[in-house]
Amino acid sequence: MIELRPFKGLGAANHGWLDAHHHFSFADYHDPARTNWGRLRVWNDDTIAPNTGFPPHPHRDMEIVTYVRKGAITHKDSLGNTGRTEAGDVQVMSAGTGIRHSEYNLEDEETTLFQIWIMPDRRGEQPGWGARPFPKGDRAGRFVPLASGMAGDGDALPINADARVLGATIRAGDTVTYPTDPGRHVYLVAASGQVRIGDVEAGARDGVAITGVDAISVTAIEDAELVLVDAA
Repeated sequence: MIELRPFKGLGAANHGWLDAHHHFSFADYHDPARTNWGRLRVWNDDTIAPNTGFPPHPHRDMEIVTYVRKGAITHKDSLGNTGRTEAGDVQVMSAGTGIRHSEYNLEDEETTLFQIWIMPDRRGEQPGWGARPFPKGDRAGRFVPLASGMAGDGDALPINADARVLGATIRAGDTVTYPTDPGRHVYLVAASGQVRIGDVEAGARDGVAITGVDAISVTAIEDAELVLVDAA
């Protein structure tokens, strides 16, 4: 099954400082047909105005992956972690038994990002935070694990879930293939560019929900930057 979820049909809320689009039910947006995709619970497409952001707030028992597309986000949490994650980089927060954090765009330009929440395999784990750069050139023409709880993904940021978040860049006319298992749930979004998966064409920021296949081939109609979640 390959299901296109166009960006224009996503849940949306514009708060002035935050323009948010929700691939799955979140906050005041509820669609009973889109509450999760396997262990993938949230995929928010956020645009944050300069010098604004999310004040301190709590989380628990969730793996939260932030993929910055433009600008930068500055994190501070109750464990004493602080960090600035800029475009092309990724941060992971394992909420575990509980954590409070703030996220601010302290830049003089808009910050755009994907925030991805994945349900953990076990509740009550120790909370934690980490971030690292993932140069786009290193993922040219191939999917590279960015955050993962699966075996063999040692260079990825760790999460406490049977899932991985991957990134790839692909030039127009080229194809990249990702092997998976028919029982798993794959969700693909092009951060930029237009792509084709089987008979389905997806534009920038469209969602593509995939299951029941053993491999996914993505062909770029134009140069594209891809983010993919593979979850149980």
